[in-house]
Amino acid sequence: MAFKDANPCTRGAQRVNLDHAATSPLRPAALEAMVSTPSLANPSATHGAGRAARALLEDAREEIAGLLGVRPLEIILTSGGTEADGLALLGSVGERGRVWVSAVEHEAVAGLADPRLLGERVSVVPVDQDGVVDVSALTPAPGDVVSVMAVNNETGVVEPVPEVAARAHDAGAVVHTDAVQALGHVDVDLAGWGVDLASFSAHKIGGPVGIGALWVRRGVELRPVLPGGGQQNGVRSGTQTVMLARGFAAALRESLGTLDAQRARWARLRRRLVEATASIPGVSVDGGTTVSPAICHLTVESVRSADLLLVLDAAGIDCSAGSACHAGVARPSQVMLAMGRTESQAAAGVRVSFGWSTTEADLDHLLAVLPDAVERVRGAR
Repeated sequence: MAFKDANPCTRGAQRVNLDHAATSPLRPAALEAMVSTPSLANPSATHGAGRAARALLEDAREEIAGLLGVRPLEIILTSGGTEADGLALLGSVGERGRVWVSAVEHEAVAGLADPRLLGERVSVVPVDQDGVVDVSALTPAPGDVVSVMAVNNETGVVEPVPEVAARAHDAGAVVHTDAVQALGHVDVDLAGWGVDLASFSAHKIGGPVGIGALWVRRGVELRPVLPGGGQQNGVRSGTQTVMLARGFAAALRESLGTLDAQRARWARLRRRLVEATASIPGVSVDGGTTVSPAICHLTVESVRSADLLLVLDAAGIDCSAGSACHAGVARPSQVMLAMGRTESQAAAGVRVSFGWSTTEADLDHLLAVLPDAVERVRGAR
């Protein structure tokens, strides 16, 4: 569909980022940590520069581990959350075991059902209308691995990970959680959750793109999924990037150090958004009550999210329709379909997400634009 040009006054203006769940702007502290890295030598090299780089790398790993409340040797640095998810599941499932995933997992986990990967060895656990996993439907066996995300990347729903872990462990299965959207937004308690593996990504909290981490509880056997030089105890080979590791550590330090204040601020912003959208006909909020304060998912009746996002984009506002990993693919949200929505409802979702740099003025701009944007899109259908 076609729309008239947006207000020319918005052209060239600073954009409003309300898509932090896709990626959050690089924090100044993370940038400073990276540009101040004194050595770019290969940390696996045995010469002086290599040893110096290795020391910086291990300092960063130790800080990341300390902030997560785990041991440094339990942290495997990866290229991001997707690699961490794949390594966790492919590396821990038994030779004849199954992978149990919720129906609302990120594609990094759900995609293992691809016939080229695990195919029919993946079992999908249903969710209720709010997107909360049905723990009673989980029936794993020894050799299986169960993966349920901590916070849903589209709706912000906080999943009952401790209950999932207890049921899975009772059956002798290994438990993984994709905690990419949880880190820096809700409390991450790996010991309290009772999981065996957890995935994280730096760029969701204002760290650099290109680095993440997989936590592997001591005693959990994890096999490598790729050959290589044997770095990181032979589990994840490849030259590690010291600069990115330092940026990740700095972003995590600042993120967790300000979490209480940020969480309270995001909750206020989310409440304002929920209250304001209540006055827009045909707009509802998804996900129930147990949600991350940093994500608000809206269903806008009689609207295709792709069309609404075009209008918001023209007004200088960055939002998304579900996972950014599906950007450019116009199809109903699999998460919303799993929650029992119709195809038209599942194609009408808009995700608004907050981060460290979100301001009240950012939300003010969205609230000023959104009612008219919805009407424009409806009128053009």
